[in-house]
Amino acid sequence: LLNTTKSSPTFLAERMTSVRHRRQDRRTMDCSVPKSKIINWEPTEEFVKSSHVVNTTMQTMHIMGDLGPPGRLGQKEDECLLVTIKTDGSGTVVVKPDFNKGKEPYRIVTDGEKREVWCLTVENVSAAMKPEEKDREQNMYKDLYARHKDYLNSLVGQDFEMVIAAKGFEYDNLYIHFFMELPNNWSSLPFQSLSGVTHTCRTKTLGTENVSFFSYPFTFEAFYMCETESEESVLQWPVVYFKVLSLDSWQRYRTEGYGYLLFPAIPGKHTVTCHTWRPLQTGTVSALRRFFIGGSPELEDHSFVRIPGTFKGERLSRFGFCTETTGSVTFNLHCMQQARAFVDVNMLKKRRQKVFDQLGGFSQQGAVCTILEAFQRARRKMQEARETLPKDLINGISHT
Repeated sequence: LLNTTKSSPTFLAERMTSVRHRRQDRRTMDCSVPKSKIINWEPTEEFVKSSHVVNTTMQTMHIMGDLGPPGRLGQKEDECLLVTIKTDGSGTVVVKPDFNKGKEPYRIVTDGEKREVWCLTVENVSAAMKPEEKDREQNMYKDLYARHKDYLNSLVGQDFEMVIAAKGFEYDNLYIHFFMELPNNWSSLPFQSLSGVTHTCRTKTLGTENVSFFSYPFTFEAFYMCETESEESVLQWPVVYFKVLSLDSWQRYRTEGYGYLLFPAIPGKHTVTCHTWRPLQTGTVSALRRFFIGGSPELEDHSFVRIPGTFKGERLSRFGFCTETTGSVTFNLHCMQQARAFVDVNMLKKRRQKVFDQLGGFSQQGAVCTILEAFQRARRKMQEARETLPKDLINGISHT
C-alpha cells in the first residue's frame, strides 16, 4: 500500500491482504446463528468469511497479473488470476493450472475493448535432484517405515492364536459360512447375529497337507431358561452348522463340505475337530462340471448334516444319499457359563447343588447319548442279522 493520503488500495491489494490473514481471522462458528438453522439462504460476506470451514488446512498463494495497457496500470478490470499454489503440512503442493510440460501455452482473453489474447506458460525450473540425493532420501524413508513397522509389531505382537483351521480339501481359496441353531428353551439377544462368513484364505503347506488358517474370531451369547423343570428331560446344547466353500479365479464357488459343531458342556478352552462331507453325484459329467463350470450339489436344509430340527419321526432314513468324505475343520473355543446361583449367597444349598449338577452333568449326558446311539446301531445290526437266519433256527432260539 502507498503512504499518500489520496491513494486507495486496489482490488489486487485487497485480495492479497485477505489471503495473507485468512488463517488468523477464520472462525469455525458464528454465535449469532441459531444451531437449529442449518442452511442460511442469504449469507452475508462477513458470515461467509467467518463460517467457512476448510477440511485440510492449506496455505494458498495467488500469482496475479495486471494485463492493462502501458500507462494504465492498477485498474480492477485489468487484473487477472494467473496461477494458484496450495501446500499443506505433509509436503503436498497443488499448482493450478498444471505445468505445460511441452504442451501449448494457456490462453487468456481480456475483457477490454481490444480483446487481447495473452499466452501463459507455467514451467518447473527447480533444479533436478541428484541420483545420490534420491538414494539418500529413499534410504531415509525405508528406515522410517522399518522403525514404524517395528513399533506396530511391539504393540500388537507376533503370536496370533488360530481360531479356525481347515485342511484336507480338494481346492484352494477356502471360506466358511456358519450359523448357530438354538434348541428349545434357548434364546439370544435380538440384535445379535447368529451367522457369519469368514474371509477367503489361501492354503499353506504344513507337512504333507494344505492348511488354511482363518483366525476369524466370533462370539455367540445364548440364554437358557426352562419354566417346567423335569429331571427326565435332557438339556440340548446349541449347534453350529457350517459349510466350507472354495472360490476359483472366475469368482465361482464350489461346495467343499458340510459339518456341525456341538458346543462343549464344560466351560474352558476346547479344541474341536469336525470332519466334513459333501453330496456326490456319480458320473464323469458331474466331475467335469465341478472342475470347469464350478458349482456342486448343495443341501437345501443345512441341519440335515445332523438331525433336522423339524424332524418328528422315529427313524431318519438316508438310504440312497451318496456322499463323499472331504476335509476337516478345527475350532478353538473358549466357553463361559454363568448362572444366578453362582453369585446369590441367599440361595438354598440344595438349589445351588442342583445347578452345579446340571452344568457338570452335561458331559455325562453327552456320554449317555453316545452310548445310546451305539446301542441303537448294535440293535439294528442284530435285527438285520436276525432277518437273514432261517425261520426254524429263530423259533428254536425264541423257545430257548
